[in-house]
Amino acid sequence: MSLAIHHDVDDSRFEYTQNNQTCHLDYELHDDIMAITHTYVPSTLEGQGIAAALTKAALLCARNNQWRVRPICSYTATYLQRHPEFQDLIVR
Repeated sequence: MSLAIHHDVDDSRFEYTQNNQTCHLDYELHDDIMAITHTYVPSTLEGQGIAAALTKAALLCARNNQWRVRPICSYTATYLQRHPEFQDLIVR
């Protein structure tokens, strides 16, 4: 799935809007560690792979910037368990 995801650097979030509803993934950046704190998709948009696309965009951003990732958000933690290609990013 390819979505037009916007990285709002000033607000530390990745966003996607569909039908005037905004989905987002929030993070905090401390030095070179991206702590992913929350993923939100309105219930009317659930089940479309939006949370996965937001998470993948955040993880690719982390990789491109040579950041490590701390998955505070439970969705992100589960996503990382299911995607071994991102295991090298995780801070334990």
